Amino acid sequence: MPDASLAALLFLGFIILQRLSELVIARSNTKRLLEEGAYEVGASHYPLIVSVHVAWIIALVVLGYDKPVSIPWLMVFAVLQVFRLWILLSMGRRWTTRIIVAKTPLVTKGPFAFVRHPNYLLVALEIFTAPMVLGLFPIAFLFSGFNGAILALRIRVEDEALTDLR
Repeated sequence: MPDASLAALLFLGFIILQRLSELVIARSNTKRLLEEGAYEVGASHYPLIVSVHVAWIIALVVLGYDKPVSIPWLMVFAVLQVFRLWILLSMGRRWTTRIIVAKTPLVTKGPFAFVRHPNYLLVALEIFTAPMVLGLFPIAFLFSGFNGAILALRIRVEDEALTDLR
């Protein structure tokens, strides 16, 4: 096992690379969906979501770069990545970080058959779990609260927009 600082840096690097790669995928999917006639709702609160996620990553890096990695919490985080992959594969080219309404039936396969908003559940669990990997209990609770408040708004906006498609 690498020393504490290296393990923490590898973990943080993974989160940063993952989030950046997801933004690339999301941007590509959003652009294509809009070109195909879909439209965006909730754009006004999107910068707030981005701000919370960026602040969360900054807090993780600034406060956790030299912390020991908790193996049990890292294992929980790894399981969440399997859940993330299942969500991404289930949504395919429709996955994006924005609320994009397309005139096609909603995805009902994969985790969507069991949970109404699996991606939001995943993100909530990650926002709590990643700081716990680094022993950052206050960050886990603080950003879980911020994320929960934003998700309450986002889910309401998304559900209203998708009502006609259900």
